[in-house]
Amino acid sequence: MVELFEKIKAVTELDGIAGHEHAVRHYLRQKMEPLVDRVETDGLGGIFGIKESQVENAPRILVAAHMDEVGFMISEILDNGTFKTVGIGGWNPLVVSSQRFTLYTQDGKAIPIISGSVPPHFLRGNQSSPSLPSVSDIIFDGGFTNKMEAEQFGIHPGDIIVPESKAILTANQKNVISKAWDNRYGVLMISELLEGVKNQSLKNTLIAGANVQEEVGLRGAHVSTTKFDPELFFAVDCSPAGDVYGDQGKIGDGTLLRFYDPGHIMLKDMKDFLLTTAEEAGIKYQYYCAKGGTDAGAAHLKNSGIPSTTIGVCARYIHSHQTLYAMDDFLEAQAFLQAIVKKLDRATVDTIKGY
Repeated sequence: MVELFEKIKAVTELDGIAGHEHAVRHYLRQKMEPLVDRVETDGLGGIFGIKESQVENAPRILVAAHMDEVGFMISEILDNGTFKTVGIGGWNPLVVSSQRFTLYTQDGKAIPIISGSVPPHFLRGNQSSPSLPSVSDIIFDGGFTNKMEAEQFGIHPGDIIVPESKAILTANQKNVISKAWDNRYGVLMISELLEGVKNQSLKNTLIAGANVQEEVGLRGAHVSTTKFDPELFFAVDCSPAGDVYGDQGKIGDGTLLRFYDPGHIMLKDMKDFLLTTAEEAGIKYQYYCAKGGTDAGAAHLKNSGIPSTTIGVCARYIHSHQTLYAMDDFLEAQAFLQAIVKKLDRATVDTIKGY
C-alpha cells in the first residue's frame, strides 16, 4: 500500500483545471509512451495511448479518464488588490471560504492566496445572521496592497486558481485524504491499466488516456470519441460517496456498478457483461444510482451511438480541498478494468452492442 499511496500523492498533487491540464497531460505522456505503440492527442488537449491488436477485425475500445479538477479563474482584480472569480466546475460555497489556494499566472508563476470569509465579530456588530454566499461573491486575497501591485506580480484576469492541499494517509493506513481524487483516480487508473497489460496480446485495439474539460460540461469526451470512433467507451471517474449523509456509495465497499445517472442509462447487455465479468474475476462491487454525470453521458451519443459505462469508485467530500477515499477501492476498480479489457474480443463486443 505504501507504493500505491506514493503514486496517489504524486498524481493528486498535480494542479490542473479545465483548459489548463498541461501538467497532468505531461505526467500521463511520460507514463504512457513506454507502454503503447503510439500516443495521440486531440485538438483540445486530450491524450491517449494506443495499443494495436494483431487480431483481424479487432474492436476499438476507448477507456478515458479526465485530467481536470475543479478550481477558479480570476474575472476581476479589485482596486484593493483582491480578486473576484468564476468557478471552474461545481463548488459548494460552504467549502470555499478561508482555504488556501495557488494562483498561476499566464507565465506559470505560482502565488499563494486564500479565499476570504466574514468573521463572526462583524456579523454580531451588524446584528446580522450568517448567510450562504454565492461562489461568485467570495473574494480571494493574496495580500497585495492594491490592483497595481497585483498586476506588477503578473496577475491578470483569466489566471487560474487551484486548491492547495497535500495528500496524507488516515491513521488506520487504509484511506487517503487529498484534493482532486475526482479525477486523478482516473488518471492513475489509466497508467496502471497500461502497465498491467503491457506484455499482453489483446483481442481489441485499446485506446486509453484522458479527456479535458469534463468538469465544465463533458467537453473533451465529445472530441475524443469523434476522433477515435470506438465501438465501446469506458469512462473512468470518481463519484461522491453518500455513506456519511445517508445516500448511496460507501468507501471500502469496492468499485461501482453505476447503472444510472441523469445523462446516461446503462444498456442491459452492457450490465450483463459487467456483472458476469465482476463475478468471474471476484471483484468487490456495489450498485450506484448517480445524481451527477461522467464522460459516458457525452460519449454514448456520439457518432452512431456508442455503448458506454463508467468504471468508478466513490469518495467522501469531493469537489473540495479534502477528499477522503479508500485505497482498496482503487485496487478493486483496477482489477475490474483489467478484467474487462482482457475479455473484450469481437464476439463479446458484438454481444454488448446487441448484434
